[in-house]
Amino acid sequence: MYRILCVLLWSIAMERIYLDNNATTRVLPEVADAMAPYFTEFYGNASSLHSFGREARKAVEDARDKVASLISASPEEIFFTGSGTEADNQAVRGILEANKKRGNHVISSTIEHPAVLEVCNYIEKEGAKVTRIRVNPNGIVRLEEIEKAFTDKTVLVSIMLANNEVGSIQPIVEISKLAKKRGVLVHTDAVQAVGKISVSVGELGVDALSISAHKIHGPKGVGALYVRKGVKIAPLLYGGGHERGRRPGTENVAGIAGMGKACEIARRELADYGRRVSVLRDRLEQKILETVQFTYVNGDRERRVPNTTNISFEYVEGEGIVLSLDLKGIAVSTGSACATGKLEPSHVLIEMGLSPALAQGAIRFSLGYEITEEQIDYTAGSVVEVVDRLRKMSPLYEDALKQGICKK
Repeated sequence: MYRILCVLLWSIAMERIYLDNNATTRVLPEVADAMAPYFTEFYGNASSLHSFGREARKAVEDARDKVASLISASPEEIFFTGSGTEADNQAVRGILEANKKRGNHVISSTIEHPAVLEVCNYIEKEGAKVTRIRVNPNGIVRLEEIEKAFTDKTVLVSIMLANNEVGSIQPIVEISKLAKKRGVLVHTDAVQAVGKISVSVGELGVDALSISAHKIHGPKGVGALYVRKGVKIAPLLYGGGHERGRRPGTENVAGIAGMGKACEIARRELADYGRRVSVLRDRLEQKILETVQFTYVNGDRERRVPNTTNISFEYVEGEGIVLSLDLKGIAVSTGSACATGKLEPSHVLIEMGLSPALAQGAIRFSLGYEITEEQIDYTAGSVVEVVDRLRKMSPLYEDALKQGICKK
């Protein structure tokens, strides 16, 4: 009993370090404060005509302005959804459905988030044609392959802006130029890019773009879809005429208000966030790579979002590292939070050409704006300790030592 009590007290006293911000982020106090009145005070239905409804409607429209400002769009081009996944689904299915007279062909990539991968699988079963573009070893789609993939039936290209596992940024501007020459629409899943790098829908040249609130210190359960004015898109759901008929269902006013505040903060802090977090990410990488043998950074080390590094550790399982670091108060992941529980290695890393062993030994560190240099140094030291301990239990590592491949 005494031993259990000591462990509990130690756990309470231990500093906790969160390095899984690509999975979700902490709701900021400013965001929570912005949401609070819409639970108990301004609780009207935003579609109602009375004063309660008008108060709620004002919150929704104020938030729409803030989301639009973050990505340099017009407010009337922003539609609120229940998540980034819903936004992705509506972009792919909705654009295909609304433009089916033109054709039934979609171009995507092999490293998309499941929100796009799975909807592409679905539309194939419904009769659509999908071409999935492979990526180079840095996780960047091959433009020449996209150019070859266009047909006279191509309706949409859907390629993510930044990869959720390795952080690599895709050449969306160049993809948009290729598509526009052929009159093809472009959607990008920008869930992992918005709030981390400057995003302008005009500069990107996209027709649709997906965002999620909980990736930028907003609440879960709310997202947004940018749809360029004039682009035809069908709804996923049917019911009332909410969101100008594109997303029926009573608006989540509190969540939308929180998303608006999160976008306002992200716009305000963007430049400082990028500079500070990228320095700390590079510090973490350097300390790990200089100290731990047989470690490799996955993805493009130049063309990536500032907060993400994905590192493979040879001769050790990623899940063992995650659990061991958790005991030290450090939260990291082996990849996408949406893939938790799957035994297969990351489809992103496999598509980049990694062996199954290296893919299984990969850890994603995704920093948040609150991270400190002291926490980075503690994390790096903990990684060194954990990997050393786990490798000592690995027969593969023992064989490598005997063969002189590794040094003690």
